[in-house]
Order: sequence, then structure tokens, then C-alpha cells
Amino acid sequence: MSTPTTTTPDTTTPDTAPAPDALGRVAELYAIKELARRGPGERATAAQHAKGKLTARERIDLLLDPDSFNEVEQLRRHRSVGFGMEDRKPHTDGVITGWGTVEGRTVFVYAHDFRIFGGALGEAHASKIHKIMDMAVAAGAPLVSLNDGAGARIQEGVSALAGYGGIFQRNVRASGVIPQISVMLGPCAGGAAYSPALTDFVFMVRGTSQMFITGPDVVRAVTGEEVSQDGLGGADVHAQLSGVAHFVYDDEPSCLAEVRYLISLLPSSNDELPPAAPTSDPADRRAEALLTLVPAEGKFPYDMRTVIEELVDHGDFLEVHERWAPNILCGLARLGGQVVGIVANQPIALAGVLDIHASEKAARFVRMCDAFNIPLLTLVDVPGFLPGVGQEHGGVIRHGAKLLYAYCEATVPRVQVILRKAYGGAYIVMDSRSIGCDLSYAWPTNEIAVMGAEGAANVIFRRQIAASDDPQAMRAAMVKDYRSELMHPYYAAERGLVDDVIDPAGTRATLIRAFRMLRTKNSEQPSRKHANTPL
Repeated sequence: MSTPTTTTPDTTTPDTAPAPDALGRVAELYAIKELARRGPGERATAAQHAKGKLTARERIDLLLDPDSFNEVEQLRRHRSVGFGMEDRKPHTDGVITGWGTVEGRTVFVYAHDFRIFGGALGEAHASKIHKIMDMAVAAGAPLVSLNDGAGARIQEGVSALAGYGGIFQRNVRASGVIPQISVMLGPCAGGAAYSPALTDFVFMVRGTSQMFITGPDVVRAVTGEEVSQDGLGGADVHAQLSGVAHFVYDDEPSCLAEVRYLISLLPSSNDELPPAAPTSDPADRRAEALLTLVPAEGKFPYDMRTVIEELVDHGDFLEVHERWAPNILCGLARLGGQVVGIVANQPIALAGVLDIHASEKAARFVRMCDAFNIPLLTLVDVPGFLPGVGQEHGGVIRHGAKLLYAYCEATVPRVQVILRKAYGGAYIVMDSRSIGCDLSYAWPTNEIAVMGAEGAANVIFRRQIAASDDPQAMRAAMVKDYRSELMHPYYAAERGLVDDVIDPAGTRATLIRAFRMLRTKNSEQPSRKHANTPL
């Protein structure tokens, strides 16, 4: 945790004698609050703007509905002495906390004010965050943290570290109870980075936000590696390589606008269903484009996003982790005005195979949706798990088990659509009927099998092919026989493994009817302290 270097004079107490009457006291109160609202002054604000960053209050104004913010503990000050701290006691203590509304729904927020002590966390600062987190859970409303801080306030010693511990504990207690959203708008180093990692969604802004446990100087000293702050923990690094960031934007206004949009798709707590919204997109709209978007031949790639956009209301799809593990798509959309979570294989990236990162990405998304009563739609076009020594040694078994576990555990409405191929264990893991999906549909182009016809023929008819005078012709004939007997589109339907084979153009209407029926689904889980999920 880094040492804050910002020097902040105490500028939040008017230089006036105590007012003699109530009117004077009220005037004094407004003067103090106005100074607290302005913060440390124009120079500090200009320095913040020079870095391409907004102030904490400017950010809150962009996040919340106009004039809806109610501040809590605005006049709080730290009690520390020593190291000159007794001479610097600004109100707010470097963090602004309170609640407001987003599209009329209550949302709690805390925002680090980098102009005061570099946004570093001390005892009073942490106490304010603890209070607002407790209020959010008690009220059953989302919590948004606007992070821009220099880590622990080392002038306060271990009290600052204990403050982080209280935040982490509350993050875990609130997990799956209320949506928690971390918006990274500046540095976040050391132990401070664990709080965003414990929340449901992490937003970052290019060029101004970084997250890392040990900074570039420590990395250089320990390993000899030269790396910049952005190269070590910048937005693009966490969006594409580490998977820490779910969303990345070029500027703060765009970022905060998308936070508002995400909140509009989430319930306020696990006691509610996601908010419905009226839509002008007809529920019975046929998507004729789906008849040509997806090639019948399984070897040809296509962009699954185009399929999703044809299915959902007005093509609006909020993709989560867009650049990490691109071979699987996860995101939120609406069908007939109702929010659904979508998990889909992506054939244009590694042919849509499941691997370590794709399994982790989808598993956490499935668990988030289940925690917050968001129905799940799974679009399947998967050739299997990615083979290779690196995958096996990296633990693809246990990582793949995370996705399997997440689906098996989920009690929300679950609908599967098999577009083309669905082979082997990957077919089972992608929310098949055998692990509990409520309804499974397949297009006439589907192929459900242990493996592709070519591989199966090579195994089953190995001797016949080897003994043939024309092995290639024999192999082609065996492949054709296997496909016609075990991989025709109605094989699974005849055995009750899919509920219906449907016209692709009518998929939207079918899904909307299915989710409407399942909206009142009730599923009981066994009584237990907690599950032991795969690592």
C-alpha cells in the first residue's frame, strides 16, 4: 500500500467566532458545509483535472440522478496526531459517502477524493465506508464504489490496515445479497485491490486507472523486470490478460453512463427479480436472418454476437468481459422486456471451444445471475474442450468443473438452445438437460454427439478403414453412416434430450414464451452451511 504524498491544509472551518443565535448558527452551518463540499481548493481541483480525472463530487453527479444525492457524515474528521496530522483535519476525510437514485431506484455510493490525502484510507475514512456498506445491505440496494486512492494512510499505521479488513469482510457478507460495483478511476495498489476483486463487476478507465498488488518499483527491485504502471496493471491489461476488469472505457463520463445502464438491468437485491421494462420490439418478431447467419456446416465460423442481437430486444446486449476469454460470450439483455443472462460459445474465437479461462469466465457469470434471480439462456455451438498439455497441466479439469458446478447449482430459469455442434463433455457442461436445464431447444442444424463424425468413425471403424483397398473412400462412407444414424438433428429429440427442434427464425418467440412460463419457477436447495466449490 503506497504512501500518500498529497498535502491538504485544513480549509473547512470558517474563521469566524461562534454565532450568537440560531439564525447565525444556521448560517455558520451552511458556510461549513459549503467549504466541505468545495474541498481543498481550486489548485487541487485543477491538478485532478490536469490528470484527466474528475473530482469525486463530479463523478457522483454523473452516476446518480440529478439532485438525488444525500451525503452521510460530510463533517467527519480524523482523530490522528503526529506526523503533522493534527494540523490537517479536513471534513469528509477524503471519502464522500451517501445514497441517491439511478433511474429512480436507490443506490448507495462512496467516492475517494484524491484531492484530500491522496484518497488514502485512514480510520475515519474506513469507518465512513463501513457505515455506507452496512446501510446498503440493510436497505437492500446496490453499492457503487468510485475508487481513486493512494492506499493505506501510513501515518495512521495499523488502524488503516484494519479499516481495509472491515471493507473486505463486508464485501464478502454482501456478496450475492446486493449488487456491488467497483469503478476504478485512479490508482488502486496493494491490499486495496482486493476489495474490487470481491465485488460483482469492475469498471476501469484507460490511461488513468491502475490496479496491482506490488507496483513497478517493487517488481523492478525483486525480479528486475521493467514495466510501467499501465503495463503492469492498466485497464487494457486487466480487460484482456488478467480478467480482473469486466468493462473498460476511454473516459469517465462514458464509464459512468454504462454503470447506470448496468444498474438498470440488475435487481436491487437478491430478494427481487430484475426490473422489467416495456419494449416496442414485438415478442413474435421472426428473425429470418438467423436462417443464413449460421452456416449449416460446423467447420465454418460466424460471430455469435450477430445471433444474440437478432434474438434480444432491439439488439441491445451488454457484454461482460468482452476481451477476456473471447471464445465464450457472457452478457445481459432483455427478451420481451425481461432481463436474461446469456452464455454462448463464440465460433470465431478458437472455434468456440471451452478452455480454462472460458470456463472461469462463464462460471462466475452464471453464479452472479443465479445469485440475483436473472434467468439464464445458453446458446450452444461447442466442439469440446481445448486439448493440449498446457490446458491439462493448468487444471482444465478443475476449471471446467467450476462451470459445471455453477450450472448444476443454479436455481433460476434455465433454457438451452443448440445451434449446431455440441460434442462430448462440453455439451454436458453447457447446461444440458442432464444437468438440470428447464427447457432445451435445438435447431435443425444441430449435431449432438460424443465427438464429431470424423473422429468417431476413425475410432469405431479403425480396422475396417485400415483393411480397405481405398481407406479414404471407406472412411468417407463410415463418416456418412455414423452421421446419418447417430448425429441427425432429431436423434436427441427422439430420446427426450431436447424438448423440441425449432425453426431458427422463430427462436425469439419461443424463448420469450419459455421464460414467461418459467418466471414463477421455485426450486429448493438442500440445507447446508455452504458448498465446497471447485477451486
